[in-house]
Amino acid sequence: MQFLVLGYDGDDDKALDRRLAVRADHLALGDEMTARGEMLVGFAMLDDSGKMRGSAIVVDLPDRAAVDAWLEVEPYVTGDVWRRIEVTLCKVGPSCESMFPSS
Repeated sequence: MQFLVLGYDGDDDKALDRRLAVRADHLALGDEMTARGEMLVGFAMLDDSGKMRGSAIVVDLPDRAAVDAWLEVEPYVTGDVWRRIEVTLCKVGPSCESMFPSS
């Protein structure tokens, strides 16, 4: 099943510092998930000035419980970067399916 995960950073003065402190761990986990075919695409959401303010990720996991299990170890969650998270069931469109063979 594919899920769109939107993680919104805190808006306090230390939000970017928290993000940068765990970013390498977040990227490493994303690389592992991509190699297993679990993460299809991920990107930072930016504000109008280009500052990172959140993340959007499409994952391909068996069910919502698997998404929740990932979020329990996701560095942007454990590092208190994402203050609000939305998870929505989704499906990669036909024009993009060739990019993700397991879709």
